[in-house]
Amino acid sequence: MELALGFLKNTGFAMVDWRYIVMICVGFFFCYLSAAKNYEPLLLLPIGFGIVVGNLPFFKGFGLGIYENNSVLHYLYFGVTSGIYPSIVFLGLGAMTDFSSMLARPKLMLLGAAAQMGIYFTLLSALALGFAPNEAASVAIIGGADGPTSIFLTAKLAPHLIGPVAIAAYSYMALIPIIQPPIMRLLTTKKERQIRMPDDERHVSRKELVIFPVVGVVLCCLLAPASIPLLGPFFLGNFMKVSGVVDRLAKTASNAVIDTATIFLGFTVGASTQADVFLTPTSLKIFFLGSIAFSIATASGVIFGKIMNLFMREKINPLLGAAGVSAVPGSAREVHMVAQKEDPGNYLLMHAMACNASGVIGSAICAGILWSFLMK
Repeated sequence: MELALGFLKNTGFAMVDWRYIVMICVGFFFCYLSAAKNYEPLLLLPIGFGIVVGNLPFFKGFGLGIYENNSVLHYLYFGVTSGIYPSIVFLGLGAMTDFSSMLARPKLMLLGAAAQMGIYFTLLSALALGFAPNEAASVAIIGGADGPTSIFLTAKLAPHLIGPVAIAAYSYMALIPIIQPPIMRLLTTKKERQIRMPDDERHVSRKELVIFPVVGVVLCCLLAPASIPLLGPFFLGNFMKVSGVVDRLAKTASNAVIDTATIFLGFTVGASTQADVFLTPTSLKIFFLGSIAFSIATASGVIFGKIMNLFMREKINPLLGAAGVSAVPGSAREVHMVAQKEDPGNYLLMHAMACNASGVIGSAICAGILWSFLMK
């Protein structure tokens, strides 16, 4: 009996408390949503499994936990805290992005910019709730609906909040089919949702596609120099894609490289949610503010689309404003599906992807601006 009791004391069962059980259940729920419901599995599956692994009790001082120096998880987590993984993800996103629709209709970029208002409204709300300026900016960037950008900025301004901010950002991205459609329907009429966008887009030449990433990185990074670690790799990836001379590199960046970074990013972010660090009143506030940020960002894009129609002869479908958030391609797909329910012949996907692409750039610029202001 003494041997049996001694053995049990040396297992994780003896160290379990309710907080770890709660977080393990959260991890199970994320795994269920990804595997059974197919909700953003590329994000939720590694995050959910990471939450489970990160909340398995362990002996302190053995170099096992993600917050213990010299542990394997700690070294993997360095890619998050240093911003390496987000930059690699942006490289892959650039290699996957097609800017032809955006360049054919440049006015759609305004919708991507308008959707970033959710960031600044949430910044003010977080300050009002008592968050320090650095923490408020880290929470506010959730409104951009861009997980890598949220992680990058939080790693620079408030590293202790990476876990809750990342989980909130990716959770709301996965819940786009639940969050965005009601807001889109509430703010638009049936007639507005049925507006068709012209199919005869201007042909975008190869020269334009090649010039855009070069000019884009210069203009964007001159506007917000602190966004270089994100937009530099992003435009490089796109330049590799459109140049046509390094297809092998472009395919690697858009497949193996981004997939590898996504695995380690999701797994280590999930593992960082140790119950003793994660389950705090601050985390609950972040989740609450994150929902507000995402909702305001969606609403801002839709409302700005309606405002644009007041001054334009050729009307645009205001639903496209909801794709101005950076959740690629989830929000664009949702805009297309909402429009199709009103008119099965209405195809908005490519137009929505144009807003999506501009939203990615916009959220990275916002992150760079916030970082440059708050690091002084």
